Amino acid sequence: MTKLPLIVGFGGMNAAGRSSGFHSYKRMIADVLSDDEMKTTWQDLAIRMGLSDSEMLDSEIIDAIKAGTLVRRIDSFDPDNLLYQYKASLTSESEQISFTLRKSKLPNKIPENWEVEEQGSKVKITVNGELGALLEDRVSFPVTSGGNIPAGFDPGKLYNSRFHPRGLKLTVYGASDALNSMGIDWEEVLSHIEPDEVSVYAGSGLSQVDDQSLAGMLAAPLTGGRVSSKMMALSLAEMPADFINGYVINSVGTTGTNMGACATFLYNLRQGMYDIQHGKSKVVVVGNAEAPVVAEVMEGFRVMGALAQDEQLKALDNSDKVDNRRACRPFSSNAGFTMAESAQFVVLMDDELALELGATIYGSVADVFINADANKKSISAPGVGNYVTVAKATALAKAILGEDGVKQTYVQAHGTGTPQNRVTESHILNEVAKTFAIDSWPVTAIKSYVGHSMSAAAGDQLIASLGVWQYGWIPGIQTIDHIADDVHTSNLNILAKHAYAGEQGEDYKAVILNAKGFGGNNATGLVLSPAQTLSMLGNKYGDKAMLAYHDKNMHVKQTADSNDQAACSGTENIRYQFGERVMDESSVSMTPESLKLSEFDKEIVLPQTNPYADYS
Repeated sequence: MTKLPLIVGFGGMNAAGRSSGFHSYKRMIADVLSDDEMKTTWQDLAIRMGLSDSEMLDSEIIDAIKAGTLVRRIDSFDPDNLLYQYKASLTSESEQISFTLRKSKLPNKIPENWEVEEQGSKVKITVNGELGALLEDRVSFPVTSGGNIPAGFDPGKLYNSRFHPRGLKLTVYGASDALNSMGIDWEEVLSHIEPDEVSVYAGSGLSQVDDQSLAGMLAAPLTGGRVSSKMMALSLAEMPADFINGYVINSVGTTGTNMGACATFLYNLRQGMYDIQHGKSKVVVVGNAEAPVVAEVMEGFRVMGALAQDEQLKALDNSDKVDNRRACRPFSSNAGFTMAESAQFVVLMDDELALELGATIYGSVADVFINADANKKSISAPGVGNYVTVAKATALAKAILGEDGVKQTYVQAHGTGTPQNRVTESHILNEVAKTFAIDSWPVTAIKSYVGHSMSAAAGDQLIASLGVWQYGWIPGIQTIDHIADDVHTSNLNILAKHAYAGEQGEDYKAVILNAKGFGGNNATGLVLSPAQTLSMLGNKYGDKAMLAYHDKNMHVKQTADSNDQAACSGTENIRYQFGERVMDESSVSMTPESLKLSEFDKEIVLPQTNPYADYS
């Protein structure tokens, strides 16, 4: 019987705030939750943003929290004061240019038209003819909207993060947050499994691209900077997984990242799901961290015509002022997507182990389907592959839930906010809805709140979906006031307002997560609700086992709640174990049957049977 991969923990950080405790989700639907329900979320954000450390927050602080979260004016760099350099050839009316330099700053190869005269520790340079130069300037960037994490929050201040790129700081924070949300100590989890029965699939679609990593390394020779010994290593796309293994969970299990542009989170989720379904691992940490709100990266997307520029947004509103808050407008009149940063992680667990430990079950991953676009004219254009993935996911929902059950699903659309996406994705969803006799399929797109975090985008979607089954509201696309004329809607209900989903989202048994990545990387996941998951587990294990599970889970929930309350008050357990419990060759002992590592209680069992005996 196939194992069911259960979601037993989740955490991270995006423009809406901290993921665990459903806080980022609650920030999106704050206008329909009570003051009492929002109290801890406002407190958590106030602490994180450095606005207050008190439980009593006045309206002024809450207004500041709202202004410094979700999609807004970029604050990771100043769009009105961006450093830029122009090439120039300098000449003088006297046909000579003179200046002085320190001797140490002389170029190794002196240009032929330079005359050099020593003057103590300096030299006087006389240039006959033209002098090539780079002239520093400050320019305004055409895009000022972005999905930065909450203003004032730096996850690197919570641990010893010296020289870490922003994406890896978000990784350490997000993975720690996910582990804290479990309510079970990680060492307790390890005591129940063999050391190699853990998998980590995590990465970044654009690699680490700030001054501490790839961008700094490439720019150093032209800007007078210095390449450090860390820059190359920390730039690698799978480095989030490496950091989690080496500094967060002490793992010797399977690791890596499976990249697929904007669908990358679902690619990694599929890898983790597969490991549990086939007994390769019993616990899997899946996630992505991306920090691409960097001017140079955004310029690359802007010149492609992918980003919503200020002048375009002004034209849409017939206004002389840009509305940064409404930059991302899925399925409406729009201009492009909004770049964002995010780190999102989930902990998957083997169903038998989860029941044994009493782990809280937030849902389960039924499957993730990935299909390419085949031949295409433009590598960045959408194609046919997403029809395949959405149809497969919906067909599986029907197989698991039945003909009526498939109608108790909703869609977390990729919903980038581009003119092309609104047409192509709506057509895909509409045609699938017709095929499966779904008359009014609810569709939402949370990029309208948090922007497009590239590889982490489907993680944003998944975390928001888990919140629906806790608080009962599907976040609507509140940045739009109409559906564009070219959007296909005959069988869709595109939610422009929050939609009530019943008590704890009981009206919906599953969610369809859709992702369309540059290059033809399409992925669609089917995630089952906690109620549906528990029902299936009851059918498999029986009432007695489930009663025992619920007894164990009471303590686990209390611990998770305590961890959340501590974080809301500013006390978090950030797991960063640099140089701790390090093993070397003296830590390994083995027999033909097993291998023992000094830092783990259990041995790793070595293969003993020939899996290809039928070929002998």
